[in-house]
Amino acid sequence: MIRYLKRGRDVQARANDDVAVRNTVEGIIRDIEARGDEAVREYSRKFDNWDPQDFRLSRPAIERAMKSLSSGELDDIRFAQAQVRNFARIQRESMLDVEVETRPGVFLGHRHIPLNAVGCYIPGGKYPLLASAHMSVLTAKVAGVKRVVATAPPFHGEPHPAIVAAMHMAGADEILVLGGVQAVVAMAVGTSSIAPVDMLVGPGNMFVAEAKRQLFGRVGIDLFAGPTETLVIADESVDGEICAVDLLGQAEHGPTSPAVLLTDSEALAHATMAEVERQLKILPTAEIAARSWAEFGEVIVCDTREEMLQKADELASEHVQVMTRDPDWFLQNMTNYGALFLGPRTNVAFGDKVIGTNHTLPTNKAARYTGGLWVGKFLKTCTFQHVTTDAASAEIGEYCSRLCHMENFAGHGEQANIRVRRYGNRPELPWYEPVAASQP
Repeated sequence: MIRYLKRGRDVQARANDDVAVRNTVEGIIRDIEARGDEAVREYSRKFDNWDPQDFRLSRPAIERAMKSLSSGELDDIRFAQAQVRNFARIQRESMLDVEVETRPGVFLGHRHIPLNAVGCYIPGGKYPLLASAHMSVLTAKVAGVKRVVATAPPFHGEPHPAIVAAMHMAGADEILVLGGVQAVVAMAVGTSSIAPVDMLVGPGNMFVAEAKRQLFGRVGIDLFAGPTETLVIADESVDGEICAVDLLGQAEHGPTSPAVLLTDSEALAHATMAEVERQLKILPTAEIAARSWAEFGEVIVCDTREEMLQKADELASEHVQVMTRDPDWFLQNMTNYGALFLGPRTNVAFGDKVIGTNHTLPTNKAARYTGGLWVGKFLKTCTFQHVTTDAASAEIGEYCSRLCHMENFAGHGEQANIRVRRYGNRPELPWYEPVAASQP
């Protein structure tokens, strides 16, 4: 039996479109489309109190940001980027171009083609998420994207040096100090000073997420992102302290971030809830984490691991931390998750910051139908066909002609018929009629 010891607010209700946010974003998009850089500058002054001569960072400005960091800080960024780059390269190498002769004289295939231009948004408000530069900019460059534009808002009135360093070291071709809706709209629609991109990636607040939603179709996007989610699946092989740490470590993202414990041990459930309350008295980010836990935290107790699996796949959480005696069982059987973190020796923070997998992941149950950002998101898998012999063209043409006429597409059928006439040596075939089957 599945039972709740603590239940949070309805996540789907939280995820419903906010009319005020939607209307605000619609207005900003229209304004930037109409007035370009002038509108971008006005919104930057209004929302970020930021109005530089040029939103694009110069080479000297990038070098100043790099020099402001210690050698240890730069080494840590290099280490994290080396892990992300290595795994992205392994993923890219797994994606092979294909060309195969499916019938005599008929060759079919596909190529993985990098996008030409990508815009990467790096959040920099309450938390300067420099790791997002590794996940987006670096992964796009490994995929082979020719032009990567990276942007982040100012931090306390200046470009954040660690974010600038991370974007530069990841390989960004252009670095902007520009935040919020105005940043993603400028990159998507283009202005006189910012050339448009083909795809937008990266997390952001509700306004940035709504802007990406409204711009989708005009440009590609990585994901429809909502607040961070974490699910801890645990049994009595671990204790309440580590469960509470892993729940609150993600709840600090924001006041609407669900943190859920799923366990087959009622004793562990109670111990974890007590630990959460204890840690909230000492956690530096407790003001945010406490609100998130109070409103969206949940504790669910099941009788069996099969029930835990059923509930976990129903929740389809962004991050799933599995701390059980046999975590590989969940790896083999779970189907709906953004990323799995298996065993007590790993955790979501490793994945968020340094271990090498990408931290841009599906939320709001989107894990039912998509994975997260990875090198393949920056590639278009495009097919091709090549018919190389007369006999193959005539053979395929006969079948195609009849199939087209089943659908009443006479023009399509004639595309097939003319190949049968020319390459099948059947000049007598009438126009706009299906080709009769060849006699054996």
